[in-house]
Amino acid sequence: MAYQHYRALNELTNSPYGIYLVIFIAQLVLVAVGIYRYRHTIQVWVAKRFTTWQLLGLALVFVLASAALSRDVIFYLYDVIAASTVQAVHLANGILIILAMPVPLVGRIQPIGEKLMGDTQPPTVKPGRVDRFVLVLAAWVVVAAALLSYFVYQAHPHIPDEVAYLVQSQFLAQGKLTLPAPPVPQAFDFYLMQFSGDQWYPVPPVGWPAVLAIGQLAGAPWLVNPILGGINLILAYLVLSSLYSQRVSRLSVLLLALSPWYVFMAMNFMTHTFTLTCALAATLCVIAARWSGKSLWGWIGGFALGALSLIRPLEGLLIAVLLGFWAIGVGGRRLKLAAIVGLVAGTILVGGLVIPYNLALSGKASVFPINVYTDQRYGVNSNAYGFGSDRGMGWPLDPNLGHSPIDGLINANLNTFSINIELFGWGMGSLLFVSYLVLSRRYQKSDYLMLVTIAAVFIVFFFYYFSGGPDFGARYWYLMIVPLVVLTVRGLQNLASGSGDGLSFQETSNTRLVSGVFLLSAITLITFFPWRVTDKYFSYLNMRPDVRQVAGDNNFGRSLVLIRGNSHPDYVSAAVYNPLSFDAKAPIYAWDKDAETRDQLLAYYADRPVWVIEGPTLTGGPYRIIQGPVSAIDLLSESSGKP
Repeated sequence: MAYQHYRALNELTNSPYGIYLVIFIAQLVLVAVGIYRYRHTIQVWVAKRFTTWQLLGLALVFVLASAALSRDVIFYLYDVIAASTVQAVHLANGILIILAMPVPLVGRIQPIGEKLMGDTQPPTVKPGRVDRFVLVLAAWVVVAAALLSYFVYQAHPHIPDEVAYLVQSQFLAQGKLTLPAPPVPQAFDFYLMQFSGDQWYPVPPVGWPAVLAIGQLAGAPWLVNPILGGINLILAYLVLSSLYSQRVSRLSVLLLALSPWYVFMAMNFMTHTFTLTCALAATLCVIAARWSGKSLWGWIGGFALGALSLIRPLEGLLIAVLLGFWAIGVGGRRLKLAAIVGLVAGTILVGGLVIPYNLALSGKASVFPINVYTDQRYGVNSNAYGFGSDRGMGWPLDPNLGHSPIDGLINANLNTFSINIELFGWGMGSLLFVSYLVLSRRYQKSDYLMLVTIAAVFIVFFFYYFSGGPDFGARYWYLMIVPLVVLTVRGLQNLASGSGDGLSFQETSNTRLVSGVFLLSAITLITFFPWRVTDKYFSYLNMRPDVRQVAGDNNFGRSLVLIRGNSHPDYVSAAVYNPLSFDAKAPIYAWDKDAETRDQLLAYYADRPVWVIEGPTLTGGPYRIIQGPVSAIDLLSESSGKP
């Protein structure tokens, strides 16, 4: 688990990496020759659209977002130079693609694009109609994410949080918040699982596991997020079409459907896709309440906000505040009083379910079970909000002990870098068009709503000690994704709308820019997606589902399976396949933590055959049986040294 960096130059010059460096240098030379050929055209075009300070601002964003910070300052400077150079070459390459498009080709593309993308008329308050264009994109997201979830993610959790979510969804599918604790607790312990007396339960907020429980009942929890990804695209279009023209809305959802960040987030078992569902649904309900005048939409929006608070409480509070201000007339027409009452009451009604949940698990209405767990395991206030020397759980990705404004800036760099890479997967970076829009200050009214949302997410998580890590891009900032995509389109629109250039391609510059952008996204599909699925997410963090295959091939049946290796990934990869009853007539997977734990397990499960398996950290690959089936009594005798 690490942020990506370029290899040191001496590594790049050695086999097998040298060939990559040679190819890149060849690209650099060819692009430089091409740019020199078009230098006059480019100079005139840039002079017409950018001031000096705008160019400096864009260059600053371009460089600072290109690389993740490193504790080694010298290496970081090298990384920034290398990453900025690569981005610059790809940016220049993109410019050449746009300039080299033949006029006849552009002439043929232009009417097709205009018909497909719709009109440029200002939006009405009422959301646009969901047509075939949007449905096809939504279907693409569902199918792509489902295929990735099954074949790349292997329908198996890879991040420790995901294991707890899946186990909690199994609890909830049976209508339980807690279950009897396992017989030897230390052999079944893993992240986010709490023991309390003779009871055992997961501690994450209940909202997302409750939805995953539906997938458990259907026998396909891995399909839940892909389906939500398709739903989110439709919701995003409905929201945007009431704020922007049809063309901006369609371009935005097209870019969203081609975003690696969006598709890969719909592939996993994490909370963020459903968080976006609730945020978009609540926003759409406020819009519907505004144009229809019906208070029912306020209630439904409140239910969505309440559900959001049950998934990720901090983001629930954030969206509730933003939509609350919007509902009372800040940045939009005020809702009717009945709709505002419904919005507030619906939020309280659903969000209030956290009170009996907290009471049942932590014993206090205002104390979340996860905070009780982290206080006990990692220290008091280890998961608390705000600055302080006691924040943090000691993870390697946490920049420093505790949390301070410096740590907030470091986390901001890591997340900005991740978005620059993951949002669109473009070699030139993903933030240039957004940056241009901000620096040009040519905003529509709706742009301010998007900018405020981005700023609010940034500010809220500035005060949280952890950035979210590199697992799926800037996942703690995921609620920025729709604003970032639409502002990218707005920046592209502003960049293409200059006039009086005196350039031969002026009449087709809009088509050229848009075509170039979507060609970049096509390249992302060909290069970035396969790279990520093969290099990163397949067997990510050494979490593997092999134990399913091993159990089936060897007919484990009613047995005890001892897993050797670390708790994560070796044990938890198997633990997710445990039955909820530790006396079930099925394989029981336990962590072979130490001799004492093993002896207790063998004594309790003395009537079961035993298999001993080494995990991926020991084998360097798949799970491997090293012993079994053997009698638990025989193993216990060997352990105690008896004949």
